[in-house]
Amino acid sequence: MTERAQATPGRRTVMGAGAAVLGTAAIGLTGTARAAGNTAERSGGHGGSGHRLDLPVPTVIGHRGTSGYRPEHTLGSYQLALDMGAHIIEQDLVPTSDGHLVCRHENDITATTDVSAHPEFASRRTTKTVDGIPITGWFTEDFTLAELKTLRAKERIPGNRQKNTLYDGRWEIPTFEEVLRWADREGRRRGKQVWLYVETKHPTYFRGLGLGLEERLVKLLRRYDRHRAQSPLILQSFEPSSIQRLSKLVATPRVVLLSGTGTQPWDFTATGDPRTTDDLVKPAGLKWMASFAQGIGPTLDLIIPKDGSGKLAEPTTLVRDAHAQGLILHPYTMRNENTFLPADFRRGSDPNAYGDAFGAFAAYFATGIDGIFSDNPDTALLAAADFTGK
Repeated sequence: MTERAQATPGRRTVMGAGAAVLGTAAIGLTGTARAAGNTAERSGGHGGSGHRLDLPVPTVIGHRGTSGYRPEHTLGSYQLALDMGAHIIEQDLVPTSDGHLVCRHENDITATTDVSAHPEFASRRTTKTVDGIPITGWFTEDFTLAELKTLRAKERIPGNRQKNTLYDGRWEIPTFEEVLRWADREGRRRGKQVWLYVETKHPTYFRGLGLGLEERLVKLLRRYDRHRAQSPLILQSFEPSSIQRLSKLVATPRVVLLSGTGTQPWDFTATGDPRTTDDLVKPAGLKWMASFAQGIGPTLDLIIPKDGSGKLAEPTTLVRDAHAQGLILHPYTMRNENTFLPADFRRGSDPNAYGDAFGAFAAYFATGIDGIFSDNPDTALLAAADFTGK
């Protein structure tokens, strides 16, 4: 049997706590992590695991909302994701100069706002080194919230998503608190909690500027009662130390994001930790992450690598190994356009046309992953229904 064929039974064993309810499986977490989480709840909600994520499996995560259809990280993008039925909706957080958390994929807002069209901010264009990479543009940490609110959001990759430019200028940059209020309001209206998936962006970099993210984030989580083990929110970061810091402050479920093979988390680089992503996806690395997180969010290539032609090769053992440590897996990111799909699922010669996204989803779901980030939640939901037979 291939690894792909073997993955599903192992997943059922690990996810045994998530029994099907009304045709929907809830994600359960097992082992030592569960015991730690129970202790955390008794002691006021610090550290550990033991959370039960009442989310369908496979979980469909609206990547930056519905960035396949609307400019990313806008209330319009989040609302459409919710309307389409996404199980959980993602926010990336960066700070303003006056300490507010706003939703942007990067602190460089050159490509996602109309800041370049504002002559009053021309002098703010600068070059900074963020996580070791020099970037020239405009940065959120150089603006007050009031100043950012004068800008309008726009499509980040108009060459690929020309139809999304119709919505350029329609929405402003939302604060995370505004998103929390929106989620609470929509939850009351729908009679069902709205799940959020929240990432701390470049936490080491911002801490060095005196704009630490975690404490600001935790203050909002407590204010809106999303700091508990059963809260409808998942925290995520590419820096394990940020997740460790959050684990000591709240019991909210947590996920460590993982870049591709050969990379290294920036906090490891900054502190001289020699480990790389390749070390973290080994059993010892997974066991270490399970001591303070409930899951991992690997790039899809860590689940199924591509061969020299860009086609999917054989799956790795990551799904099996992570489940053996009681960790859930939410890999990223599925997009419908040919240019973003594995070569074996591209159709036609137009890189911006849709390829066989359903075929690609089926291949990834077959590995036993627990969910997936998607720019096109409606497609992902149909693919998940095909996979589960519902």
